[in-house]
Amino acid sequence: MKQRFILLACLLAVLASCGNRQLTEDGMGAYLFVFFSDPTHSIFMATSHDGYTFTAVNDGRPVIGGDTIAEQRGVRDPHIARGGDGAFYLCMTDLHIFGREEGLRDTQWERDGDAYGWGNNRGLVLMKSKDLIHWTRSNVRIDKAFPDKFGNIGCAWAPESIYDPQEGKMMIYFTMRIGNGKSQLYYAYTDDSFTRLVTEPKLLFEYPDPDIQVLDADITPLPDGRYCMMYVAQENPGGIKMAFADSIHGPYRYQEGQVDFEPAACEAPNVWKRIGEDKWVLMYDIFSINPHNFGFAETTDFVHFTNLGHFNEGTMRLTNVRSPKHG
Repeated sequence: MKQRFILLACLLAVLASCGNRQLTEDGMGAYLFVFFSDPTHSIFMATSHDGYTFTAVNDGRPVIGGDTIAEQRGVRDPHIARGGDGAFYLCMTDLHIFGREEGLRDTQWERDGDAYGWGNNRGLVLMKSKDLIHWTRSNVRIDKAFPDKFGNIGCAWAPESIYDPQEGKMMIYFTMRIGNGKSQLYYAYTDDSFTRLVTEPKLLFEYPDPDIQVLDADITPLPDGRYCMMYVAQENPGGIKMAFADSIHGPYRYQEGQVDFEPAACEAPNVWKRIGEDKWVLMYDIFSINPHNFGFAETTDFVHFTNLGHFNEGTMRLTNVRSPKHG
């Protein structure tokens, strides 16, 4: 166990040092893939030097236990980003969907499912690290932070963060719904230590059809100064769509069509750039297949996308883990 921990620490320390040049690609030589699994409700990490083959650290076991950091003793939907200060920002949903089965509560959800819907959590977990080994952690309850407007939220899911160079702050954006209403996308800013929200959540995007739920946003800065937001629209089937804006928090302009290559539903889009290339990879979770897998598409212009297939069914490989979720 000690040897494995030392190896994990060395791998992550090398990865942490690869980008300490204020978010430029000079010296970067590795990719970090962070995900969770339903059986553990914990955080896993995998690394890659070529951006095609990923190997999970810690022998494919969790790196951060959800039972040690979350109010519900489980986490989902992790997202990791690099901030303007070079630090790593990790945020995730505070939710255990098998809490009753694990003996953590007496009911299926914390609150009545008819009144508040599936999951009905109210919290997010925020963590920050300079080296991917030592972390600070904060548990944020949206209902307690903003009781007047959001005291009756039905859920707070799938948070992501991005550095806003104009504000000089990390912007966090996430899915939220009021009561058991339709889910929508919101954003807020955090303090520098990534421990709390310092602005009240505001709507990030409004879908043209108010009856369609939207969730799982992912924002990418583009070379021309615009921002692309990938998100999920729960149409039939639910899939990955794009919207564009001149500002990091919108207004985002709706665009027709889906950009995934799946015949059935998928979620959790995440876009990352290939080091040293003008290529971006769209990754998404295909929850409609068993076992779960990820799909990949590649683009150079955010107009045309090439299908890269699934993990271990195309050019993308994951060597020592099965059924990763929402990475």
